[in-house]
Amino acid sequence: MTTVAQNKALVDRFNKEFLEEQQLRAYHELVSPAFVNHAAPPGHQGFDDTLQFFQQVLWPALSGLKVEILDQFGEGDRIVTRKILHAVQQAEFMGMPATHAPVRLGVIDIFRIADGQLVEHWGALTP
Repeated sequence: MTTVAQNKALVDRFNKEFLEEQQLRAYHELVSPAFVNHAAPPGHQGFDDTLQFFQQVLWPALSGLKVEILDQFGEGDRIVTRKILHAVQQAEFMGMPATHAPVRLGVIDIFRIADGQLVEHWGALTP
């Protein structure tokens, strides 16, 4: 049985190795092929669509991305993380024109974990 501590460590690895360091190996290791991102638009919620979002939208727009974890809670198979993404906005992102200046994006993520992989995600931007 996976513990909450193990699930938190998995989410931490996702944030560090995949989001910050852009290690594709980490994505394939940590994210289930059956992954569903409920925060994405319908029709774009799967494993490949989520990876494509990071590669074609998020990373090109937010250069030097760093993740600051503010809070992390877990119960059962779910981990909730409140974090801030720090980066320099190099391209349009979510309707915001490129500023070429530092940005801070608050995010709350909820992940469901099964068999040592992320299988579902819900998320929202915060002030």
